[in-house]
Amino acid sequence: MDKLSVELLDALQTDGRLTNFELADRIGLSASQCSRRRAALEADGTIASYHAVLSDEALGLDVTAYVQVKLATHSPDNSEHFMALIEALDEVQEAYSLTGEADYLIRLIVPDLKSLARILNDVFLPHDSVAQVRSSIVLDRLKRTTRVPLSHLRAESQGRKNKTTKGSTKKTRQKSVTQLKTKRAR
Repeated sequence: MDKLSVELLDALQTDGRLTNFELADRIGLSASQCSRRRAALEADGTIASYHAVLSDEALGLDVTAYVQVKLATHSPDNSEHFMALIEALDEVQEAYSLTGEADYLIRLIVPDLKSLARILNDVFLPHDSVAQVRSSIVLDRLKRTTRVPLSHLRAESQGRKNKTTKGSTKKTRQKSVTQLKTKRAR
């Protein structure tokens, strides 16, 4: 991925509503070039979607909890049964399959502790696929971002640029030496 595509992605992460004309001003391309690059990044799945990020707190979702779940058995049917459960719960924001003691880590957002207790006690614990549940309640959010780090892509594109520049410099020196030898031979 070249430097301009990385800059385009960075700008869109900051504001996904930027028009191609606004992108062009920011990264120094024409609007049509921005449009083509954006379309290519959407087509290859690099840009997965555009959406509004809502505030949990503004919507009265004041409690965030991380729940570790250990399954009763590790059969494919049991895992699928549990996945169907978490897919059906709107309160589940993220779910990860893990290595280690717990099988899954789930992030929930709910209005209050009573709602969290209801989900843990009435939904997770009685579920056939679940053996154990442990929860941790977030006291304070220190950082929240939807941005994906792009620094490795910047370094990669800079490395390619340096290799190209070094190659060009070497070719230029070789050409100069050849021209000098030709002049001396005359």
